[in-house]
Amino acid sequence: MISTHILDTSVGNPAENVRVLLEKFQNESWSTISEGATNADGRFVFDNESAAGQYRITFFTTEYYQKKDLECFFLDTPVAFNITDTQRKYHVPLLLNPFGYSTYRGS
Repeated sequence: MISTHILDTSVGNPAENVRVLLEKFQNESWSTISEGATNADGRFVFDNESAAGQYRITFFTTEYYQKKDLECFFLDTPVAFNITDTQRKYHVPLLLNPFGYSTYRGS
């Protein structure tokens, strides 16, 4: 299972309705696995099988800030990572503000 949570640190609230896309690198290109939008708590759980490999989540942060009529410096935010242990859950949170972001492997 792969999940995410986005916190807009500029306002101290979850980032609701941010479009997210999960892809897997296979056959020398990225293939879409699952996509959706974060809920009111800024969370989304992707619908994907448990398989080792290289994955990428793209957070469509430009759309999020455009809806709020705010300027942002960084455009859509791709985060690529490697899964080797298929028995565990992977949580990839994003701490976001209009001029920066940070991520880590959560639990």
